[in-house]
Amino acid sequence: MDDVRNVDVVVIGLGVGGEEAAGRLAAAGLDVIGVEHNLVGGECPYWGCIPTKMMVRAGSALAEARRIPGLAGAATVEPDWAPVARRIREQATDDWNDKVAVDRFTSKGGTFVRGRATITGPGRVKVGEQEYAASRALVVATGTVAVIPPIDGLAGTPYWTNREAVEATTLPESLVILGGGAIGCEFAQVFARFGVQVTIIEGSDRILAMEEPESSEVAASVIGATIRTGVRATNVSHDGGFTVQLSDGSSVSGEKLLVATGRAARLGDLGLDRIGLDPTTRFLTTDDRMRAADRVWAVGDVTGNGAFTHMAMYEADIAVRDILGQGGPGADYRARPRVTFIDPEIGAVGLTAAQARSSLTNVRVGHVPLGHTSRGFVHGPGNEGFIKVVADMDRGVLVGATTAGPAGGEMIGALAVAVHAEVPITTLQSQIWAYPTFHRGIGDALKAL
Repeated sequence: MDDVRNVDVVVIGLGVGGEEAAGRLAAAGLDVIGVEHNLVGGECPYWGCIPTKMMVRAGSALAEARRIPGLAGAATVEPDWAPVARRIREQATDDWNDKVAVDRFTSKGGTFVRGRATITGPGRVKVGEQEYAASRALVVATGTVAVIPPIDGLAGTPYWTNREAVEATTLPESLVILGGGAIGCEFAQVFARFGVQVTIIEGSDRILAMEEPESSEVAASVIGATIRTGVRATNVSHDGGFTVQLSDGSSVSGEKLLVATGRAARLGDLGLDRIGLDPTTRFLTTDDRMRAADRVWAVGDVTGNGAFTHMAMYEADIAVRDILGQGGPGADYRARPRVTFIDPEIGAVGLTAAQARSSLTNVRVGHVPLGHTSRGFVHGPGNEGFIKVVADMDRGVLVGATTAGPAGGEMIGALAVAVHAEVPITTLQSQIWAYPTFHRGIGDALKAL
């Protein structure tokens, strides 16, 4: 085995959070080893945020064209998946090649190592036959993998996860999706708009179960899929196509099966026990400086604070500042924003009404259907949505909000600022809201408190 190489920092996992942390630490002059066994950049640029939003954009273009009759004339729409697949391959992923990302990191002074890392002791990491000793910091940013539930018959079948769905060059005639969360709903609507017969199977009593009930209602009305809630898959068989037996005794069939039942952190085989951490833990617990142990920081999906690119970037910034001794604010998760990129988009921040009522004593809710706003009326077809604000009246501030509509993911920005900065409701109610805009509905929702 080669001699141990002494460095300042080892970053395990170069997804969004790890690449950000490793690159900034290297740019600051530290000797940084960045380890990644798959593609530098992680899930987001290759199988997540970027290619799926290209898919959403394409599906939305088809939907908008179909709204022309009765609004602006006549239109004939013929879906074609080929240009979508080509755009994903050529523009988003470089045909799933990470050379650009690797060069981006090494150009900042970092050393890239391709392989799987194993922690061998405090500050010590082995990749292949080479061991590294980090004197300053070990950063764990290994991300998540798709959870594959232990359903009888599922293992060994050619089911899809988000990766196979994104890489598809042709679409099936029919698709069964296990899971009605954000990922399942986004894929369902996209594929349905391209003519695929889609069925969603969701064990909870509604899709988007973690969001407001109104969000679930809007999503169910626009996705274009058959939605089965309150049932679970009990058996899967594959013989040219898939047949899924359900807990109520019924079954559904489809040419393809997409498993979108959540994601789990990659932690089990890292050797966490060698640095005093539980290797069986679901997520790594950190303090407000992203410290998981002595000279160990964790960022991104592995912390369990939200599997979103923006959360990974946020946590990486905090960890970098702490490692470099720069100070600044610690982690504050009161105003975590999230967007489900269906059409209409569903933006949300902070607590839902149910979550607020479970922890606060004086909660009020303001709600306005988007179609009742001036811009919603003008917009016409495709104006499904609403704006909902959740207030802690004892403190006179908002603690959560949801904005569903054609610009739902953008509208939530204003309310995220309000929640994060604890802007008094009286101040928000006295604000001038531009007319006629979708966001003017925020003022109407505030009046309804």
